[in-house]
Amino acid sequence: MPIRQTLLLCMGVVAVSFSAIFIRQAHAPAVSIALYRNAFAAAGLLPVVLLRRREELRRLSRGQLGIAALAGAILALHFALWITSLGFTSIAASVVLVTVSPIVVAFASRVLFGERISSRGLAGILAGVAGAGVVSGGGFAISTRAAEGDLLAIAGAVAAAGYFVAGRHLRQDVSALTYVGVVYTVCAIVLVPVAALSHSAFTGFPLKTWGLFLLMAAVPQMLGHTVFNYLLRDVSATVVAVSILGEPIGSTLLAMAIFGEAPPWTAVAGGVLILIGIYVAITGQARAQRAGDEPVPVAVPVE
Repeated sequence: MPIRQTLLLCMGVVAVSFSAIFIRQAHAPAVSIALYRNAFAAAGLLPVVLLRRREELRRLSRGQLGIAALAGAILALHFALWITSLGFTSIAASVVLVTVSPIVVAFASRVLFGERISSRGLAGILAGVAGAGVVSGGGFAISTRAAEGDLLAIAGAVAAAGYFVAGRHLRQDVSALTYVGVVYTVCAIVLVPVAALSHSAFTGFPLKTWGLFLLMAAVPQMLGHTVFNYLLRDVSATVVAVSILGEPIGSTLLAMAIFGEAPPWTAVAGGVLILIGIYVAITGQARAQRAGDEPVPVAVPVE
């Protein structure tokens, strides 16, 4: 990968790693956090989109606008499914299962775009997912309730994969600014009824929590998700999804620096395995692309 894309990927991973730190300090319902994180990001982006990308927004076909809206709804679905899973199964099991999204992305990219996953790339993905399992420390339980939670987490992983695959498709023709402006807005709108149905609070938060909502919008959302969506034009969705496996490592290092929390040896071992997996997957895909084994996807016009 070009050094610029590599640096942007690293910046995006560092940015989303702050999410766990901010969530821990916010002391707010998870759905409320997801709602305001996207709502504040959309509020900051929409004026810029209308000022600088108004003509592009007008030129979007109904199909393109529909795909962007679908990506926003899928992102909201990911939040809703994954957050709900935490009430049924263990946090460890949920985190491990939701990290299988790169496998789903690789399969969907192969079917939809003809992007082949190299054997080295697949090995890296599996190593990264295994590393996430080691970091979580296991935590799988056998019960009907836990099984329901596990299925919700897997569905959340599929939704996350759909979000990246939709972005990979649409970003071939639509600028990142216009795309994320639509996606974050739709995501926030869809999360409003989800918050209401889950009895999550809309108001009554202390000033510190509102400030953390703004920080989540600015750092994990704007500098994290927006950078990932920007890269999706030139970088495969599989590589982006694999890179995000580095988020637990970033969050652990930040927790050490901010809270003085030393991770257990299992987290260190799992983190090393994740880093190896990311490296193997990305270099494997890059080599396959240089060798001409992985065609660059051409967007199909959508009417």
